[in-house]
Amino acid sequence: MRRIAVLDAPSNLGLRPPTPTSVPGCGKAPGALRDQGLLPRLRARDAGCLTPPRYDAGDWRPGDGVCHAREIADYSAALADRIGAIIDRGEFPVVLGGDCSILLGSALAMHRLGEAVGGRIGLVFVDGHSDFRHPGNASYVGAAAGEDLALVTGRGQADLAGIEGRRPYFRDVDVVVLGIRAQDEYRLDLQAAGIVTRPVPALRAEGAARTAQWAHEQLADCAGYWVHVDVDVLDPAVMPAVDAPDPGGIAFAELEILLAGLVDTPHCLGVELTVFDPDYDPDGAYAAEIVNTVVSGLRPVTAPGSAPPRLRPEESRRPTPGPRRSIDQPGPPDAPAPVDRGQSDDHRHSDGRPSGGGGTDGGGAGDGSGGVGGGDPVDGGLADHDLADGGVADGDLGGTAFSTGATRPATATGGPAA
Repeated sequence: MRRIAVLDAPSNLGLRPPTPTSVPGCGKAPGALRDQGLLPRLRARDAGCLTPPRYDAGDWRPGDGVCHAREIADYSAALADRIGAIIDRGEFPVVLGGDCSILLGSALAMHRLGEAVGGRIGLVFVDGHSDFRHPGNASYVGAAAGEDLALVTGRGQADLAGIEGRRPYFRDVDVVVLGIRAQDEYRLDLQAAGIVTRPVPALRAEGAARTAQWAHEQLADCAGYWVHVDVDVLDPAVMPAVDAPDPGGIAFAELEILLAGLVDTPHCLGVELTVFDPDYDPDGAYAAEIVNTVVSGLRPVTAPGSAPPRLRPEESRRPTPGPRRSIDQPGPPDAPAPVDRGQSDDHRHSDGRPSGGGGTDGGGAGDGSGGVGGGDPVDGGLADHDLADGGVADGDLGGTAFSTGATRPATATGGPAA
């Protein structure tokens, strides 16, 4: 049985303001989820809260780089310390965001760990959007929560993409993207980079359980992996309380099955949950549904007899990554699709770009059409940071020290893109 430790990371520094006079509400998410009994239901240790700096976009303008960059970099280093301390205790971290910029802290922690044990750590990126905007494919950058996957794979400004001189935190070949919409703006960039994807139509057609197994297989040459879950992977018909709802997502039941499959291995090192915004959930109904899903999805972690966290020994990893490709061919489903929801297509991403499509293709809360999606790295390209191949004992991580010290307002104009 693995013990869960819940750490709050309520940073909203990576999003643009929802209106000119307000700040993103996702910083309230950890409190809202705790109010629904998340910790006692998980029987989790309370690992506290890492308080973020003040949200203040100031006089940021397009062309200034990522807004709040210095604050995000400092916060990421501190968050990596806290995650590292949890893993050092042999516990399973569950990090409650906050926006998707907290991935930088998790990624930094994973790179430190990989360096310490002589192996690479992978990333399973479960998100409704690819978050792959960077200076190589966009006219300007602004909000780290719309750029986090690009940053953690080494693309973008060095003060965020290369904290502590570590760049990239995850290699492209060690990333699996699940749940993006079929028409994601950067799907071809992902494809060009060699980052494998399974968009919602393929995820639904193959089934959530088989998709989790497929993700395991893609990362077979990694020592372990981290799981990022942005709740905007859910369809807004069932969970609209996010900054950029986009039709064509999955259902709560599918997310539960997917999460359970991803964590049901000692090689899964932890999970983060991002972007839930309680400002759009005045009665707490969505928070309650998220907690139900997370508690059920994490049940394999705390089940009697579950193995402690463990990194794959070198001899069990593939010496050379095999061919990787995104999967778009459907197979027999393992979960029924939800009913048609008649979703409109008037949502827009936080950077003002249109959301990817109108409603479903004749299906339920996650219908859509397939697609895959890279771009060349910027700021001098990627430093590959291949780690030593010395291997690691296939045992408990407890002794592995590596730490280094409701009505939605209209999208605001101006401010950093998200």
